[in-house]
Amino acid sequence: MKGFLSTKSCSKIILVGIIVFVAICLDIVEAQQCRPSGRVRGKKPPPGQCNTEDDSDCCKEGEMYKVYKCSPPISQNTKAYLTLNSFEKGGDGGGPSECDNSYHSDDTPVVALSTGWFNNESRCLKNITINGNGQSVVAMVVDECDSTRGCDADHDYQPPCPNNIVDASKAVWEALGVSRDDWGGLDITWSDA
Repeated sequence: MKGFLSTKSCSKIILVGIIVFVAICLDIVEAQQCRPSGRVRGKKPPPGQCNTEDDSDCCKEGEMYKVYKCSPPISQNTKAYLTLNSFEKGGDGGGPSECDNSYHSDDTPVVALSTGWFNNESRCLKNITINGNGQSVVAMVVDECDSTRGCDADHDYQPPCPNNIVDASKAVWEALGVSRDDWGGLDITWSDA
């Protein structure tokens, strides 16, 4: 009596299984590798249109800036780079925060996350724990540090954010005990609180 499946059928099923397995593995590897998704060309800001508070950069005419739709994978100790941002009206953060359409005092521990980590507002108004300088602080996510666009009026003519940024208010820097002379850039880790 012949078996339930012929050798040829079994071979096809195994081959399809291997192809599906490889495709899943490639998707996982791709998800762990956040590569630039394109570039945006810098434009010279109109006079007075680029806010350089907190040492923010202005786009340079003709320079190409990488853009990202993703951020590195999140873990219990996600490595990131902490930057300084003012979430107050008139601050270098630009318009009101994306999560609540409000401005926030620099004395409140709030942050903006790179586009991939912001994840279509899924972290809006949720807390994260930031570890750096031997200290930790809990801060609320109120905005996106846009990694997909920049160098335009909506972004105060600042370049797109890198894909690993936690852009923090002065209160976060103070809570971490970082000397004011060193505010602006710090390697940190963060996790959902």
